[in-house]
Amino acid sequence: MTPAETVTAFIDAVERKDFDAAIALVGEECEYDNVPMGKVHGPDAIRSVLEPMLGTAGTVEWVVYRQAAEGPLVFNERLDRFEMPFGWIDMPVTGVWEVHDGKITLWRDYFDLATYQRQLPES
Repeated sequence: MTPAETVTAFIDAVERKDFDAAIALVGEECEYDNVPMGKVHGPDAIRSVLEPMLGTAGTVEWVVYRQAAEGPLVFNERLDRFEMPFGWIDMPVTGVWEVHDGKITLWRDYFDLATYQRQLPES
């Protein structure tokens, strides 16, 4: 697979909540930087973030509006959507990815944390 195809396969697996398939596309030293929230390293740490974050969503949709690749770098503009028990959360996201030998070695998502927080129910 090309780097762009690897990222697309990862996103498809995330949407299905198939964590095994998603993590299979992640390199051992992968850095996942969820920019306003912090970073983790490696497949186990990435899974430990993804499973609880996506597990409560009934439906996960990552709508890719634009994607471009140059060598191992992939950039995409997305709308990440999560159907939660209280309604939908819609998050505009810009993703930066690096893929080497068919494995994602860097995944960095940029989004506005306040946009996310405004969509949560009042506590």
